[in-house]
Amino acid sequence: MSKLIDDFNNYRLKMNDRILSSESKVIKRIYNIDTNTYLEGALPTKTKEMLGLVSSMVLRCDDCVKYHLQKCKELNVNDQELFEIFEVATLVGGTIVIPHLRKAVEFWDELKKN
Repeated sequence: MSKLIDDFNNYRLKMNDRILSSESKVIKRIYNIDTNTYLEGALPTKTKEMLGLVSSMVLRCDDCVKYHLQKCKELNVNDQELFEIFEVATLVGGTIVIPHLRKAVEFWDELKKN
């Protein structure tokens, strides 16, 4: 794995462990709802992850973008699909999304190396 990917995953794991150790029922329930939302249903998980990626880009959450990019890679989203996702996100979110688009492409390129 690249340093960029390792750093993201290690930090996310460390902080999730710390947050979940707080015993907050509300936070644990929110995490659970998040997990369950992306399970197979009327919409396939792949579609849900692509929707999550668009939403994350529009909301300009780089950590969320990286997370959904990893899930999209695991679910075999290809470059053509990915750039159509980026088209929708940039259209909906406007040009303010472009800096996040750059970071997303950088992270995707790293994911493809592994």
